[in-house]
Amino acid sequence: MGKLLLTFTMSLDGFIAGPDVGVEQPMGKGGERLHEWIFSDSAERGVDPEMANEMLDAVGAVILGRRTFDVGLGPWCDTPYPVPCFVLTHRRREDLAMKSGMFTFVADGIASALDQAKAAAGDKDILVIGANAAQQYLMAGLADEIVLQLAPVLLGAGTRLFDNIGAEHVELVRTRMVGSPFVTHLKFSVANKTAAAA
Repeated sequence: MGKLLLTFTMSLDGFIAGPDVGVEQPMGKGGERLHEWIFSDSAERGVDPEMANEMLDAVGAVILGRRTFDVGLGPWCDTPYPVPCFVLTHRRREDLAMKSGMFTFVADGIASALDQAKAAAGDKDILVIGANAAQQYLMAGLADEIVLQLAPVLLGAGTRLFDNIGAEHVELVRTRMVGSPFVTHLKFSVANKTAAAA
């Protein structure tokens, strides 16, 4: 069975997007810098292509928040990964078929979205993208791993990944740390997952 992964590129000061996120600026002001590790054609990329391919090969479904869907759909012109995607929302709407997968809108909570994503993913992993969605799964004790690409930049403002996660301690075990000129790739397993869910 696959894992539920919170997967993000983050600035050194904890932001996963710059300020003023919107349809015109999906990553916020300066936030596109965070993803240079994916799109660079530099010969100095090191392990970055291997890490990107590993993530792509492992994913069987994606869960994302409605805001992430709203601002990301234009640049993606498709699903963010070529798999079924489940959008957490309070507003019902019809499923949206894309070239590489389907957006299904889930209005009855994170547990329902997770159940649907598990059925779609089979033995593959489920990625959670969008800060609010990730925070909800982390607070509910449902996240198995946190996968970060830590970029050597200070954005100063924007959307923080670990805001709004409550006062309970979340114990992590680092299972990977490897660097490139663009990011440091980190992976953590959530050690007290059951305690967080209680």
